[in-house]
Amino acid sequence: MAGTERAAKRGIRYALVTVFLVGVRRRDPGAAANAVLAAVGTYLTDFVERTYGLELRPWQRLYVDTAMVTHAVGMLGPYDDVGWWDHLTHTHSATILGGAVFAICRRTGRDPRPRVIAAVACCGILWELAEYGIHATADRLGVEPILVTYGRTDTALDLLFDLVGAVLVLAVGDRLLPDLATAD
Repeated sequence: MAGTERAAKRGIRYALVTVFLVGVRRRDPGAAANAVLAAVGTYLTDFVERTYGLELRPWQRLYVDTAMVTHAVGMLGPYDDVGWWDHLTHTHSATILGGAVFAICRRTGRDPRPRVIAAVACCGILWELAEYGIHATADRLGVEPILVTYGRTDTALDLLFDLVGAVLVLAVGDRLLPDLATAD
């Protein structure tokens, strides 16, 4: 890993520590918990590279890490105050999941189109159900939820932008992921 890339990863992790500290200071368990999970997520690319013997390009590692930051920072207010923030994070995350499925399909000689759409749609639905369950349970217990639901329209838009991410992967996957999509 080059010095610039290490500095970027360190900066992302510092940003997540900052989100955690702001969350604790504000007594916002959602922000604090999301910052911790996002910090763990910054090790995902390292894990994938070691476990599967892949070498991701620096921009690919940074792309995954920036998703962690946008989700965590969103909990400090952008999800509520910036109308497009939620759409951005759903699209971004969907492209990561879709990209992984795309690469696996290409490596195994399978058509990625139905699999990318199905994986992103199914994971999106599972995420929305988990979000609803966590929010409903927190309401029932009288505690602050670590995930918030904003109703049916928000859920439909979340799923729509998940699919936008899947379509983006199908549109540019062969150009942007050739290093992951071909077997050694």
